[in-house]
Amino acid sequence: MSEEKQRLFQERLKRYQGAIALAPIDRVPIAPGSNYFAEVYSGLTHYEFVYDNSKWMEADKKFVEDFPEVDALRSGRIWGPLHDIVGFNLYKLPGRDLPVNVQFQFIEGERMKPDEYDLLINDPVEFMFERFLPRAFNEMKNRGSARSYAAFLKAGMAQMALGAAMRNRALYLQEELGMPQPMTGVMLAPFDMLADGLRGLRGIMIDIRRRPDKVLEACEALIPELVNAALAIADPLRRYPIFMPLHRGCYPFLSPKQFDEFYWPSLKKAMLMLIDAGYTIRAYLEGDWGPNWHHIRELPKGKVLCDIDNQGDIFKAKADFGDCQCIAGGVPDSLLILGTPDEVRERVKLLCETVGKDGGFIVNGGCGIPYNTKPENFRALIDATLEYGRYRDKTEFEVQCNPNPPAGWQPPKQRMITPWEVKKAELGEIKGDEDLIRMHWEMFERMAYNWLWNWTW
Repeated sequence: MSEEKQRLFQERLKRYQGAIALAPIDRVPIAPGSNYFAEVYSGLTHYEFVYDNSKWMEADKKFVEDFPEVDALRSGRIWGPLHDIVGFNLYKLPGRDLPVNVQFQFIEGERMKPDEYDLLINDPVEFMFERFLPRAFNEMKNRGSARSYAAFLKAGMAQMALGAAMRNRALYLQEELGMPQPMTGVMLAPFDMLADGLRGLRGIMIDIRRRPDKVLEACEALIPELVNAALAIADPLRRYPIFMPLHRGCYPFLSPKQFDEFYWPSLKKAMLMLIDAGYTIRAYLEGDWGPNWHHIRELPKGKVLCDIDNQGDIFKAKADFGDCQCIAGGVPDSLLILGTPDEVRERVKLLCETVGKDGGFIVNGGCGIPYNTKPENFRALIDATLEYGRYRDKTEFEVQCNPNPPAGWQPPKQRMITPWEVKKAELGEIKGDEDLIRMHWEMFERMAYNWLWNWTW
């Protein structure tokens, strides 16, 4: 990394981290979590971005060159070839099922039956392999066939290829463009895991009436699984927040009473586990979280960046919990798509003078910058932020970078498909260093087990 790129990277990262920590910084950061506009700004179709990862860095370079004032960049999370290999049926993809310039779509459905709660809770490995995956992977419809075995073999190869591509992209952003990422690693709320990929919205709404105890028990049982899966792909240096897209917690999916009973207890426990591990969190409060976001005050100060969606009132969010957590958002998607540069400019000015007045604010759309944002409107957002969002000449915050968890921290107990004790008994007497053999066995066991949970949403 050149000295100039290193300087840019450090400057951007400490501004972003400082805003989350509610520390004194030089200006309001421009750090959308999901910058979908960046994906297509370079001229790529949605189809190309989902299927051709060789063009990701080319698109990143074009965007950063034209908008160098941006402080963090993330775009894309779906790679079509991996979906195709296993026949993943939770999504429709552009260029395959949809026109080439249409957003990917989630397919609502029931992939866990109401009588399977006990199996999920007591034996998640059997549940995943015998119930969920055959329903979610079309290539497992004929289990035991050569095609089904080949699908898993190819999926492992593809996962490693995707991991390498994502790593290379992160290094390219950092070393060639001086650009941090707004988050790495991802975790759903336990209730969302049930309500999205497993039971579906219809199923979970029935379950909270007919079998509420099972819903609560399942949410509790999912906490260590989801936390471990998130930590496995989080930034090992703890520089970036872990992403939490919070779906069903908004009103009117759940009433405040139902939120307090079913959604918040397990979510709070999971969030505290991530914070205790030394991470911050970037939580997308999707929809209207107004009736429930007072709970954010229960979390440690300066550890959770909350993106306020279009339906939420960002000014009320600032009043309700802006003194304890950083807030992002405030520019309606409709304004970015249909408005004029002058209208965007006035909105950003208002936000900087109110929500951003005392810090703890990141300018953004409603949980992201939409695909069809007008380039001139995004430029207006940047220019207005630079003009009205300045606090001081220098950021009074040092970059936080630590490969070690806090002293005394212990990860949640990690399940494995085949524990080492089972494998060791099969091997019999071990002639060499058992720890060396065990280390690699358990490393790949953990990787395989965590990989299973990535398919549930």
